[in-house]
Amino acid sequence: MKLAIKIDVDGIRPALVGAPRLAHALKTAAAGASFFFSLGPDRSGRRLGRLFHRGMLRHLWRTRSIRDYGLRTYLYGSLLSAPDLGVKAAATLCAIHEAGFETGVRAYDHIEWCERATLSNAVWIGQQMALARDRYEDILGEPAYVHAAAGWKMNRHAYRCTQRLEFAYSSDTRGTHPFIPVFRAEVIFCPQLPTTLPTMEELLADSGVPAQQVVAKLLALTEKPGPWGHVFSANAAFEGLKLLAQFEELLNGWRQQGYEIVSLRDYMLSIDTRELPYHEVITGTVPGRPSTVELQGKEFLS
Repeated sequence: MKLAIKIDVDGIRPALVGAPRLAHALKTAAAGASFFFSLGPDRSGRRLGRLFHRGMLRHLWRTRSIRDYGLRTYLYGSLLSAPDLGVKAAATLCAIHEAGFETGVRAYDHIEWCERATLSNAVWIGQQMALARDRYEDILGEPAYVHAAAGWKMNRHAYRCTQRLEFAYSSDTRGTHPFIPVFRAEVIFCPQLPTTLPTMEELLADSGVPAQQVVAKLLALTEKPGPWGHVFSANAAFEGLKLLAQFEELLNGWRQQGYEIVSLRDYMLSIDTRELPYHEVITGTVPGRPSTVELQGKEFLS
């Protein structure tokens, strides 16, 4: 049974420190994963303006984000200039790609995407997704063929762009198993590999339990594998920094449970896409996350 790991890389410190640590841990465990990079300005400091949005202050307190990332991270794009991830993180992207890991695009400006993507028009969405794709190709000399939306934020225009930009598949949603997305009766012919498990960040924010117990909670959820396996989302800002030991423990636990830990590409290769069900995509919430995400809805015309 396969368990795929996707790793989100959004900021300077996560890119320069967290992502290489995770790549090393995965290599040591002979495990695969897919790394998704934001490649525009790091405006993490704009999060300070969202502190008093519903649930955000509680979320940051329980996950200890400010303490763990360092104050400087939360000043980028506000009191400090926004570093260019496409420049600063290019060497990391190349090194991880050359090490044999699958890589893809997450966003151009990940903060702006999380704030605007749900309600933005086709022009803005198209520009942002093209900027990320073009930056990726400028760095690696080859096109990106897989997309994972920042914050699991999408809309009709973004789904359409996954087709127009010729992504082979995407991981933009939360759900239970791979599917062909249908947005308001419009079929999007770009398969979705949704995140099927809660993230460590969400478990910490939702329950406030110690990080050591988070591993046990995740392993309990994967103890009995379903027919499709699982997709787990890690973040270079969490598992790559404070929670590296817990991430390594998870890898070991999943090995003991009999999982083959793979990239989304290898997970996708094990699927007959002709047999994928069609599911509606909807906007909703998941425990431990203060904002809405895109969710796998009911089977279309079931």
